[in-house]
Amino acid sequence: MYRPIRFIPDDTKVRFMLWSRYGYFASGIACLASILLFVFVGLNYGVDFKGGTVFVIRTEQPANLDELRSKVNSLGFGEAELQEYGTGGHEVLIRLPTIEGGEDVQRDVQTKVKEILGTGVEYLSIEVVGPKVSGELAEWSIFAVLIAIIGILIYIWFRFEWQFAIATVMSLLHDVLLSIGFFVLIRIEFNLQIIAALLTIVGYSLNDTVVVFDRIREYLRKYKQMPLADLIDFSVNSVLPRTLLTAVTTLLALISLYIFGGEVLKGFTLAMIWGVCVATYSSIFSAASLLALLGVNRDAIQIGGTAQEEKAKASPKPAAKASGKPAPARP
Repeated sequence: MYRPIRFIPDDTKVRFMLWSRYGYFASGIACLASILLFVFVGLNYGVDFKGGTVFVIRTEQPANLDELRSKVNSLGFGEAELQEYGTGGHEVLIRLPTIEGGEDVQRDVQTKVKEILGTGVEYLSIEVVGPKVSGELAEWSIFAVLIAIIGILIYIWFRFEWQFAIATVMSLLHDVLLSIGFFVLIRIEFNLQIIAALLTIVGYSLNDTVVVFDRIREYLRKYKQMPLADLIDFSVNSVLPRTLLTAVTTLLALISLYIFGGEVLKGFTLAMIWGVCVATYSSIFSAASLLALLGVNRDAIQIGGTAQEEKAKASPKPAAKASGKPAPARP
């Protein structure tokens, strides 16, 4: 007889609410450290946010990054950033900081870079991002994250109750803060790809949190006399296999992408790997335990459930189609 593989038992009894007090302390310290790192150290902004010129070149022979860097830096346009682009070592991405002086100066920069790199170099693309454009990108990126969080607050408020909405948004802010602190700490280049990763992390964390909250709401209607802390433990344990297996399978895909996806995708995938770990932790500890602190209006949830049940009972059942055969006689 076939028996499914169980990596995680279905009847776990982990006391999450008992350990949540330590989670509050750890999360608070981590969020404070992230804020201090952001204020006093700052993010490593890429060309998307601070402006500059980006060259993508292809060399005939495998590129020597040290030699190319010394050539470009000798022009005196500032510290150049170089990294391999793609596979094989022939494609290189070169970033130069913004040089003030308008379009004429930018064209002069491109001309001198081409002269010093010499022949045997193919220019796949050249992009110039001005300070005004980079400033607008920064503003709209922040605006996009805030709009996403506000939209989530409104959705959860209508879908559940306001306590669930506040707990969800605080959990999402926790994930965003820890992600930003991680970016500052490892000095990853903060560009539009990282903004996309942040929004993806918010969506992943929201999905995990809604699954936990939906189970809590279901059990609030089913076990009306159970203490809230015990009910939350019971709810989180019931979805624990789903939460952990989803995180593990997602991490397997992201780790593979980080190893084999090339240099360009490493920043995005590294941000996503960290974000999935943080989101899984917050959906289990932060969101559910915050709900226990805020409390739940059991009456509102019971009324909502009763109203739905009464509506389902009151709705007429569809009449059976006539088959042309006489109904069987009842004994």
